[in-house]
Order: sequence, then C-alpha cells, then structure tokens
Amino acid sequence: MTHSPVSPRLLLPFVLTALLGACEEEAAEKKPAAPQASVPTAVVAPTPPPSAEPPPKLRDDCPKGSSGVGTSDKPCLASGDARMMEVKYTGKTTDEGPKFSIVNKSDSQILFGSLVAYFYDKAGKQLEVTSGDKKRPNQPCSGNIFAGAVKPGEKIFMFFSCVKKSHVPEGTATIEAEVKTVGFADEAGKKNEFYWSNPDLVPDQRPKGGGAAKTKK
Repeated sequence: MTHSPVSPRLLLPFVLTALLGACEEEAAEKKPAAPQASVPTAVVAPTPPPSAEPPPKLRDDCPKGSSGVGTSDKPCLASGDARMMEVKYTGKTTDEGPKFSIVNKSDSQILFGSLVAYFYDKAGKQLEVTSGDKKRPNQPCSGNIFAGAVKPGEKIFMFFSCVKKSHVPEGTATIEAEVKTVGFADEAGKKNEFYWSNPDLVPDQRPKGGGAAKTKK
C-alpha cells in the first residue's frame, strides 16, 4: 500500500503549538518568587538605670555645732573657732623639736589628730617653713600622734616627730598650733570610731593668737 507524503504545511501548526508550550513553561520557571512577608523585629526595651543610692546617714552623735557622716573624708564638720583640743607651745625647744602641751576639751577619747604648727617672729610676723627647696606657711602633722588615746580633760606634754627642730624657721620667737581634725576612739582607745574637723582653724595665713577658743561640745 502506497502512502502519500505529508505536506510540511500540515505539520507547521503542530510545531508552532509545541514551541509555544515550551516557551510558556520556561517563562513560568523564570517567574520570580513572590516576596516573603517580613518578620517584625522585636523591640528591646532599654535597661532602666540603677536607682540612685540614698545619701549616707549623718551621725546623731557629732559634737554640738557640727554635722556629718563622721568618716575621715566626710567628718563631723564644724566652723568658726570651735575646738576639740587646746595646744600650747611650752617655750621649750630641744633637739627633739618644740615641746607642746595638749588638753582634750571634748567628752570623748581622742586617738587621731591632724595638727598644724605656725611660727612667728618677735614682731608677730608669720614665718615660712622651709622643706628642701620648697617653702610653706606652716608645718602639718597628722596621724595617731598622741602616743595613745587622750582621755577627756586629760593634759599631756609631747614632742611631735613631724614638727622637728629643723622645721623651726630662723628668727622664730614663738610657736602656735591648732588641731584641725580629731578621731574619737572606741572604748578600748585602740581604734578611731569617727572624725570631727574644723578647717577654719588652720588657714594658710593665720595671725598670731588665732581666734578665741570655743571648746564647748
């Protein structure tokens, strides 16, 4: 049996249909994926600042006329001419240095002391202290300088290792001293429980005689 050849024109529609289907499949593959919905970022609340610490409590047993926490850096602070100790130069200076009398005018034992010594000539002029190449208006002396606790009302006589003969300026006729800061001792007299201070007593420039003592507690 003889078959007649198929005309190319008859095949053309089938070829075009096949090609069109292939292009549609390729276009579908290349179609970009739909964007995913973004996940919202959780907002972290800032950490609240730490609450401020309450101010340190003031002592209720500070000497009358003073107020403070009572620590060495924040003592019971006084002003004017209030004093806890009275210091006087005995007029005697030896190789150990000037000799002083000290009286505890407070109602408590005193262990620590911060003392400042001043030197004056016959005319009452304040003399400078020479230390190496430097000069200063007075000679400071701090620490447990009384060789033990000084009881209330007790009077002692002392040379201070930090006020030596070498500190006394030439031409000195008299010496005066003030105790700016004291440390009140515990019952055993071995430890400083709290501190009192009056910076007004020890200005750099101090006239001879200073101020009248006010020692009431």
